[in-house]
Amino acid sequence: MKLLKLIPDNTNIHFLKWTWPFFITNLLAMAASIVLLFTHGLNLGVDFIGGQMIRVTFERSAAAPVSELRESVGALGFGEPTIQTFGKPNEVTVRMRLPDGSEGHPELAEAMAQKIIGTIRQNHADARIDGVDSVSGKVSGELFRTGMLALGLAMLGITIYIWVRFEWQFAVGALFALVQDILLTIGMFALTQMEFDLNIVAALLTLLGYSLNDKIVVYDRIRENLKKFRKMPLPELLDLSVNETLSRTIVTSTSVLITLFALLLLGPEVIFGFTAAIALGIFIGTYSSIFMSAPFLIWLRVNSDSFVSTETSLDRQERLARERGA
Repeated sequence: MKLLKLIPDNTNIHFLKWTWPFFITNLLAMAASIVLLFTHGLNLGVDFIGGQMIRVTFERSAAAPVSELRESVGALGFGEPTIQTFGKPNEVTVRMRLPDGSEGHPELAEAMAQKIIGTIRQNHADARIDGVDSVSGKVSGELFRTGMLALGLAMLGITIYIWVRFEWQFAVGALFALVQDILLTIGMFALTQMEFDLNIVAALLTLLGYSLNDKIVVYDRIRENLKKFRKMPLPELLDLSVNETLSRTIVTSTSVLITLFALLLLGPEVIFGFTAAIALGIFIGTYSSIFMSAPFLIWLRVNSDSFVSTETSLDRQERLARERGA
């Protein structure tokens, strides 16, 4: 029986022909993500902004009464609440800043939470309290800084590794592709206003590792072919290399995405954002490995001599001596 192959062995797709349309589309998508970050911002979780978050489900309602909640909770005098739906339409989070003095007196935050919960239950008999989370402002600020620092250091380490492992041109191409992967994924959170917390930072770090692995496979094949096909034009060589690794790239990404889509549809709500971030990131990372990583090598003037060691005068003398002896 002949085995089924998602990508035939003789596949010869001219990816480089579509470089500029895809590159311009990518730049526009990255610009849109930046605009969304400045206009909409991220729906930061309690991990990053501090305060209390109360999760409520209205069991006998199709949709949560957000406006009523905002009015009743706001009337308690603790400040303006941030109320957002998450998961199903009848599930909401009520986020409040911690009351003044709660850093030294945690009982103030507990009293505020109990008063809010009591008001919600009094006005809505079908309200079910799913949890109360509290994080101090000092801790949340440190968490945000260390989370962003972890992302930055991971990208820097990846760039240095590729620079040492290959050449600086490869590092530039990989860095651009990784920035694109992360920026577009964060842009999705700014657009949808899904909660951005420490779980999402973990998802982004996971995505960096996966995307790097994918690009290393493509770059390694390019380097091998640069040594093997010295006279082949670089665009043709890059297309050949991407096509040779296409089966591995597509099969790996598809198998992972199938699992992630199952988690998105059937998994618990608590990991929905984490799963969505990895799923979108893997899709974008696969796309950038195929369409975006290779063209940078042309623009940065990689050629067939890039991985051929330069012959020193001593090497030349030894070579001539061996030739005379032969």
